[in-house]
Amino acid sequence: MKRLILLFFILSLNLSVNGQKLPVCWEELTAPDFVKAVKQSEGVCIIPLGVIEKHGPHLPLGTDVFSARTNAIKAAGNDYCIVYPFYFAGQIFEAKHQPGTIAYSPDMLYKLLDETCQEISRNGLKKIILYNGHGGNTFLLQYFCQSQLAKQKDYVVYLYNPETDAEAEKKIMAMRKSKFGEHANEEESSEMMVVRPDLVKIDQATTQSGEDMNRLPLKDGYTGIWWYAKFPNHYSGDAKDANPELGKVAQDQYVKQLTGFIKTVKADTEALRLQNEFYKESGNPLETKVKP
Repeated sequence: MKRLILLFFILSLNLSVNGQKLPVCWEELTAPDFVKAVKQSEGVCIIPLGVIEKHGPHLPLGTDVFSARTNAIKAAGNDYCIVYPFYFAGQIFEAKHQPGTIAYSPDMLYKLLDETCQEISRNGLKKIILYNGHGGNTFLLQYFCQSQLAKQKDYVVYLYNPETDAEAEKKIMAMRKSKFGEHANEEESSEMMVVRPDLVKIDQATTQSGEDMNRLPLKDGYTGIWWYAKFPNHYSGDAKDANPELGKVAQDQYVKQLTGFIKTVKADTEALRLQNEFYKESGNPLETKVKP
């Protein structure tokens, strides 16, 4: 009996090694298996993006990347694609006053993401999904996507931008005890209790204020100092009541929606065709024909 169990275990290992169940994480693949993974992924790669920044007094600096990468890995397990390694080069100038923040220059942020996409494409992955886990990256990533039209490329960059699931949001709000907060709040802290419970120090959540100080009431205007004016402690909300049950509900919804987007991207045949049509016309705009 023991021999049969051992034989089954060895066969299971061989199945994994032979690539019938490939890792989704780029860095975990062998070079020969990477070739198989590109084919199995149908050329789709996800870059989960975050930053290294303070998340209140109770969450790790890498919270955004931990969460985004975990969700991406789970979604890629549902519909196979390749997940790019830990990517933390995002926009976080508003947290430079807090310990541990890594804030690269604007040129560096853009160039690194651009060359990362070029390298992903060079390795045969022509559909690149940007999965953003950090609110401060929003406008950078939108600009990055728009700038893809500046020069012809043989790949497409898709920015995952989901609509709020009304039913899931209703359930989450019913479970939450605090009704405010945007950063390191009850919901984000709850999710981290699922993603990396070993790094959450929820007993420290009340040692600093997460209240909106509203120090710059600026109607009908915008300035880069807005976040610091509201939340100088880089903590928005009250996380003391965070719990894994809430985190699991939130995470399940994120993964479900991302899995759906992977399917959409795999099925897409129009984006690259339209890009190429645009590149051709933009090279000689006087010959652009009006579309019927």
